[in-house]
Amino acid sequence: MRERKRRETRQRIAEVALHLFLADGYDDTTLDAIAAGAGISRRTFFSYFKSKDDVILFGLDADSAMLIADLLTTSPDVAPLDAVRDVMVKRIARYTSEEMIAIDNLMMSSESLLARKQAHYAQQERSLFNALCEVWRQPERRPALRIVAMVSVGAMRVALASWREQTGQRKPAAEFLRDAFESLRTEL
Repeated sequence: MRERKRRETRQRIAEVALHLFLADGYDDTTLDAIAAGAGISRRTFFSYFKSKDDVILFGLDADSAMLIADLLTTSPDVAPLDAVRDVMVKRIARYTSEEMIAIDNLMMSSESLLARKQAHYAQQERSLFNALCEVWRQPERRPALRIVAMVSVGAMRVALASWREQTGQRKPAAEFLRDAFESLRTEL
């Protein structure tokens, strides 16, 4: 019960913070405003998060954890690259373009968030590799699984950059991700 209440409070803080960041901008949103919106004290905020950056990354980390959980349910009979593609496309398809644009603009609005985003990619690659090793347990496959993790995160980064740079009618990010994985197949 206590742990559930803690998760709910953490989620509420993150949702309030994201709403305020999107409405007022990252730099103009204070910890006091986040705490007040979440119905907690500023001091209590620090029981859940170390900084404003951590609140933003909470959503990215939660989404990565769900991606890894989905990957761990994959059959080892599926090719690793196909499995990663499928779970990544499934996860990214959940978001509307408007949500993704707003969050991406927010991440790009601060040098500290940009740096943390890059660190997040490195962590995601490590987590992906560890999950791949749990599904495909043969030790001799580890170098290839590391490559799959690396190129998968790279494909996602390229897809998101292409998605962000598009003009005119916006294609969903999931299409860019599928195309990036297809390019891996045809170009390598």
